[in-house]
Amino acid sequence: MGAEPEVVSDRVWTIPNVLSLLRLLGVPLFLYLALGPKADGWAFAVLAVGALTDYLDGKIARALGQTSKLGQLLDPAADRLYIAATAIALTVRDIVPLWLVLLLLARDVVLAPTIPLLRRHGFGPLPVHFLGKAATFNLLYAFPLLLLGDGSSDLATLARVVGWAFTVWGTALYWWAGVLYLDQVRRIIRARATAIGGAAS
Repeated sequence: MGAEPEVVSDRVWTIPNVLSLLRLLGVPLFLYLALGPKADGWAFAVLAVGALTDYLDGKIARALGQTSKLGQLLDPAADRLYIAATAIALTVRDIVPLWLVLLLLARDVVLAPTIPLLRRHGFGPLPVHFLGKAATFNLLYAFPLLLLGDGSSDLATLARVVGWAFTVWGTALYWWAGVLYLDQVRRIIRARATAIGGAAS
């Protein structure tokens, strides 16, 4: 027998959703810490908590049967906002180059029109692909390491090298997942049009 389909509820106040909201609240806090007093230790802690809650909310949602429509929107939105805000902050600090931020933001700009397009054909946002989760994992771990690498100690050098390795892999996977998402949207809309055309004939 196959696995039972996951039940998606309309609930708002679930543990995973609260974790996603806390992650969103951490974004302005991180920006303040990183760009204001430049309290890198605390900024790193905020990013680490954000990465931990990103891991936990999916696990808890599946374990407790708390997968919700809001969560399916909130979780990836929080991830993208964290990635964008962190990349911008690190660019302002001259830790990462501007082209990297533009490359990451360009991917989301390319995918943005798919949301109204899917809605026009009667579909909601598609589930996050495994590669997209892998890309997010890489980037959410890359940026704290790059922040730690902003120094001249041996530990900073190691953090910088590992951080850039995560950044390169994360960016490549981020775009690869985006290409797969576009292809999935194309196939769904084509199948929908074929079904409508067949019913009309």
